[in-house]
Amino acid sequence: MTKLTNTSNEIIRCARTLIIAGGYNGFSYADIAEVVGIRKASIHHHFPSKVVLVRTLLQLYREEAKAGMAAVERYNPAPADQLRAYIDYWAECLGDPTNTFCVCALLASQIPVLPPEIVVEVKAHFRVLTKWLTSVLEEGATQGSLSLTGNAQCEAESFMATVHGAMLSARVYDDVKVFRVITDPLIERLINDQDK
Repeated sequence: MTKLTNTSNEIIRCARTLIIAGGYNGFSYADIAEVVGIRKASIHHHFPSKVVLVRTLLQLYREEAKAGMAAVERYNPAPADQLRAYIDYWAECLGDPTNTFCVCALLASQIPVLPPEIVVEVKAHFRVLTKWLTSVLEEGATQGSLSLTGNAQCEAESFMATVHGAMLSARVYDDVKVFRVITDPLIERLINDQDK
């Protein structure tokens, strides 16, 4: 991936906010030009097409997510604490209008109408996230600190789906507390099941 300029980064940040607000088809280069204060031709100079722009955004988003996962592991040695930190991250994001939803989760709901190049990036994000959650759950099961009802990958998929569903519920009810009502029991179930 080539090094991005300040303008490129600003375009990407704007596109991310617009995707979260209205999805892939909910914005155009004219919308970005208005927000960023540049001409549409300037956007095309940095990103020749919307597909190139969103694909770049998603590649950066995945790298950001990987860095976040590594930081979670570094600062939270216990698997249960890593899962809590992941949930805490999204709980904090829900109050930020530019980051209230996972971009890839939102785009996943639009896969039937997305260009194939974007679908590839969305799927790659979910593979990375599933792999990380699976490794956290496996480590917790190996240590005996987490009790899984199924195999680690199935548990990871369920965990991920519940977190993303909780984001959606918080958005539907316009109430960030709904997110915690749904996600807090996730980890407690994994921890408390070993005592049953």
